[in-house]
Amino acid sequence: QVQLIESGGGLVQAGDSLSLSCAASGRAFRPYTMGWFRQAPGKDREFVARITWSSGVLYYADSVKGRFTISRDNAKNTVYLQMNSLKPEDTAVYYCAAALGFVPPVQTLQPKNYELWGQGTQVTVSS
Repeated sequence: QVQLIESGGGLVQAGDSLSLSCAASGRAFRPYTMGWFRQAPGKDREFVARITWSSGVLYYADSVKGRFTISRDNAKNTVYLQMNSLKPEDTAVYYCAAALGFVPPVQTLQPKNYELWGQGTQVTVSS
């Protein structure tokens, strides 16, 4: 059974950078798309970024565009989220997720379309 294991969260100051990783255990991992989501206390889980596994097509939420970069290493079954110019409003638990089958692009923004989820990693940005 494939598991997604996240790492890289922490406490940083506004303007700092942080890099998250999400490694998939198990062999023959070939999702259709990988996504990053985040959830702040009292709020719904929201889309951050996604990347299609084979073609590398990217999409970002407007709130992180220009500051965050999603990438993947197919050989390592790992997806990354590089976060620059962090703001206090970026504070949340960050989750990686995998959609195993085809999902229309607009629907990749919705958490319900992802079958596998990591355990989450806390990112806290102080002002």
